[in-house]
Amino acid sequence: MTGLFERALCFAAERHAGQKRKACDGPYFLHPMEVATIVGTMTDDEETLAAALLHDTVEDAGVTLEEIRALFGKRVSLLVMTETEDKRPDLPEVMTWRIRKEETLGILQSTKDLSVKMMWLGDKLSNVRSFYRLYLREGLDMWKHFNQTDPREQKWYYDSIRDALYELKDTDAYREFTRLTSLLFENVKEE
Repeated sequence: MTGLFERALCFAAERHAGQKRKACDGPYFLHPMEVATIVGTMTDDEETLAAALLHDTVEDAGVTLEEIRALFGKRVSLLVMTETEDKRPDLPEVMTWRIRKEETLGILQSTKDLSVKMMWLGDKLSNVRSFYRLYLREGLDMWKHFNQTDPREQKWYYDSIRDALYELKDTDAYREFTRLTSLLFENVKEE
């Protein structure tokens, strides 16, 4: 590899320093590392792997897309943009959850770019792994830790992601994602 992946690794580690993940006390940076590892099972494209490391820096670490573009190039910034929600800082996150998810799902559902899909799969599989560990400890009460506390809404979101990522159905990551979401939401009844 050239230095792109290593530079992204150092940058993301620095920007996420001191952050913790929701509902656990682990260092936040373990999440982008896990995302990049999952994506690395599907591709060796360095820009995609760098974007996997950087995917939450804009949304959660105060970095701008312009900074990502200047430091890592146009392609990496475009990939990061597909994972970045408009948080609407003037409104409570709980009030904007559904619209933010619909907006980003629209990007995922319309893209033909496999790098975008691999990044999404890496991110959401990492999330679902941590959700499932939490579910085993707390059951459906686990959702109290999140902005969207209704498990039916969460199920809608993750089912929509699974459907949009079907093109990756032959990967181990997709099979694991499907299995864990089925287990996570098996007791959630839709209205």
